[in-house]
Amino acid sequence: MAIHSPLANMMSKILNSEIVGKRECSLTPFSKEGERVLEILKDKGYLADFKVIKNEGKFVVQLNGKINKCGVISPNFNVKKAGYEAYEKRFLPAKDFGLLLVTTTQGIMTHTEAQDKGLGGRLIGYCY
Repeated sequence: MAIHSPLANMMSKILNSEIVGKRECSLTPFSKEGERVLEILKDKGYLADFKVIKNEGKFVVQLNGKINKCGVISPNFNVKKAGYEAYEKRFLPAKDFGLLLVTTTQGIMTHTEAQDKGLGGRLIGYCY
């Protein structure tokens, strides 16, 4: 069976592990995009930690029970630098609660970082 969206697979495994109360989950396949998304989630406090096991091509993620919902945004909407608020209302439960993941010319970042830098981009996911 082919994985059509590795990022969607990764986010759903994290959410399902959180729902059943697991403290750790293993994610495959390894990708730079996935690594950057996990770094952001860790920096924002949604994950306790993660390790990259390159020879096995996977991530091992330590969960801390702080994710209520996470997922990918498909299709990836183009957002201008002043257009993030409409998507915040659409995908997040409240203002300043949660984050949107955006891929920009300067890499993957949160929507607030992109706003601060004056960048537009494509929405790839959300977490709260």
